Amino acid sequence: MAKVDVNGVKLHVQRVGKGPPVVMLHGLFSTLTSWYTTVAPILAPDHDCIMYDLRGHGGSERVVKGYDLRTLANDLLSLLNELGLEKVPLLGHSYGALVGLRLAIAHPERVSHLILVEAPLPPSKADEIEDFMAKTPAEMLAALPPVAQTFIVEGGRRARGFLRSVIFLARESSLLSDMRAEPDFTDEELAGVQCPTLCIYGAESCCLDASLRLGRTVPRSAREVLPGGHSLHLDSPSVLAAKILEFLDGI
Repeated sequence: MAKVDVNGVKLHVQRVGKGPPVVMLHGLFSTLTSWYTTVAPILAPDHDCIMYDLRGHGGSERVVKGYDLRTLANDLLSLLNELGLEKVPLLGHSYGALVGLRLAIAHPERVSHLILVEAPLPPSKADEIEDFMAKTPAEMLAALPPVAQTFIVEGGRRARGFLRSVIFLARESSLLSDMRAEPDFTDEELAGVQCPTLCIYGAESCCLDASLRLGRTVPRSAREVLPGGHSLHLDSPSVLAAKILEFLDGI
């Protein structure tokens, strides 16, 4: 496990594979393991898969503040600098996809390609998040995807640490207030995305409207709808990875 000091926060970083890099971002209340055990092993023979836990998540330092997209995108930019990466493809799921999107808008010179998996627009659906945060630890566990539930129940010390980080984010951090205050992306911002962009959504997703909006506004975008819901990387990793590889092979 590697720790990289970024903006005064220690981030947990893992790399696997060889070849051209791709930086992978997870969603809220998740960890880099969501990529590490699913899509990354499929990409690794051809790509250097770089994954990290967002601040406050997983093995990264638990900090009370800084969960707005601009701060998280600045963490990502600083991490790229620390790792000596100039211009890379970004692959993000859910809120992690929005972090990548925010960086691509603010610093187009650093993002070669953008893959958005289940990116929600607007960024915050506060009613769903507030409902999750109001749950007891047992109820939080029950609300997670089955794969994550199994990991926590059977995963020992590391899994228990993951659950503690979820409770910290829900009860002790500014995550909820930061998300409440998070503005939506404007059409002008989305129209300013310069890199090729692949938008991948599940056919049963509640975010499908976002995929249509991205298709209308992002100039060099393609849209894929796969069987499944919001957790495509957990439900259908091989199908998702095939679409990602097809896109990355064009680099």
